[in-house]
Amino acid sequence: MSRRTFYRRLQQATGTTPLQWLLNQRLAQAQSLLESTDLPVEKIAKLSGLGTANNLRHHFVKQLGISPSGYRNAFPRQPQESPAK
Repeated sequence: MSRRTFYRRLQQATGTTPLQWLLNQRLAQAQSLLESTDLPVEKIAKLSGLGTANNLRHHFVKQLGISPSGYRNAFPRQPQESPAK
């Protein structure tokens, strides 16, 4: 399959460009990590493929209208219960 055909088919299937689709996937991964871990924003940026904390913050605010810290505060983690002995 040619690159052009791939791009066209991906856009037909997802309604977006390949670059925007990839960014959306990376932001979704970052959201999941912010909701489920206490990892620092810099580590989440690396794990989600966005590179740096500044890059994560830029795209997070642009796409979601909230900072990563603000997003994390909106989804406080529940303390884990210790298993019964």
